[in-house]
Amino acid sequence: MDTRLRVAVIIGSTRDGRVGESIGTWFVTVAQRRDDVELDVVDLRDFVFPERYPEGVSDDMRRFCSAIGRADGFVVVTPEYNRSFPASLKQAIDFAYDEWHAKPAGFVSYGCRNRGHYAVEALRDVFTELHVMTVRDEVAIDLLALRGDGVPGDEAEIAVRTMLDQLAWWGVALRDARARHPYTE
Repeated sequence: MDTRLRVAVIIGSTRDGRVGESIGTWFVTVAQRRDDVELDVVDLRDFVFPERYPEGVSDDMRRFCSAIGRADGFVVVTPEYNRSFPASLKQAIDFAYDEWHAKPAGFVSYGCRNRGHYAVEALRDVFTELHVMTVRDEVAIDLLALRGDGVPGDEAEIAVRTMLDQLAWWGVALRDARARHPYTE
């Protein structure tokens, strides 16, 4: 049996010209050095969600919820837009419900100067309502301080390790708990 933690890496920005894809790729490259996680990139640009919440569930809504349901934990890659996170990410989060329950989430945020902290704080509130355990440490990237090759430096890699250590601990603990006793709200 594979005991690795199945982690959905959710890339939350869908804007043209976004930085989220390169930050997400960098994160996955660093995270893949670990042997205790199996990563599944869930890029919101790969989904066509309805403009309004529909009466019926679309195929892409089902596909997104399935990816969330399969995961043991999550890492959300998010920019900060006007002291919060993107509407595309909120819309996607709201399509799932039970699939989020009793699982941990970590964050990779980015922005200019403030490094996306406000987006993460807003996401923590949303995930609390969905019964998600958010880990304390986050990876926060100042886009104005990227190295010459456009990626974060060694300090950010250390932050990835710390955040994933916490996510792995909570992920295994909660996976074992869900197996012993299904979660109910």
